[in-house]
Amino acid sequence: MKKLGTSENLAKIVYLAIGSNLGNKKYNIELAKFELENYKIKILRSSSNYLSKSWPDETKPNYINIVIKVKTNFQPIQLLQVCNSIEDKLGRVRNKKNEPRICDIDIIDFNKKILNLKNNQLILPHPRMKERNFVLLPLFEIEKTWKHPKFKINITNLINSLSIKDLRSIKQI
Repeated sequence: MKKLGTSENLAKIVYLAIGSNLGNKKYNIELAKFELENYKIKILRSSSNYLSKSWPDETKPNYINIVIKVKTNFQPIQLLQVCNSIEDKLGRVRNKKNEPRICDIDIIDFNKKILNLKNNQLILPHPRMKERNFVLLPLFEIEKTWKHPKFKINITNLINSLSIKDLRSIKQI
């Protein structure tokens, strides 16, 4: 049994991106949030819904995305397993990379950690989050002072580095 009060048992602040582009997208996101709470992951803040083009193939159905700030006692790999389990429970099929999905849950920032686990199975912070409008804009909505743990760039500067096309192709709904 682990000793209470050790750093492994302390709650961590984590940012998760949740997206859906199949079925009842808003419902899928709400169900994913409900499932996270069933694992005793406390949601502290949730962004609005954002409508964005499917990436990398814009001909696929549009996404609805959110970012949530949570508190958890899980370690990074445990949280990844929980997120994958929830995606599977909601019906995600993993045939091809970047295909449409009922639910996608990505760990964006895990307590400001920088790590690469198990042959790139989990890279923190999320390696492509700084280029993704559907992560940066919802994250800014809930945490205006957030700073990239690895690059030490604040969220405003990351958003300003997006192209005009990227900024115009997403809409808060």
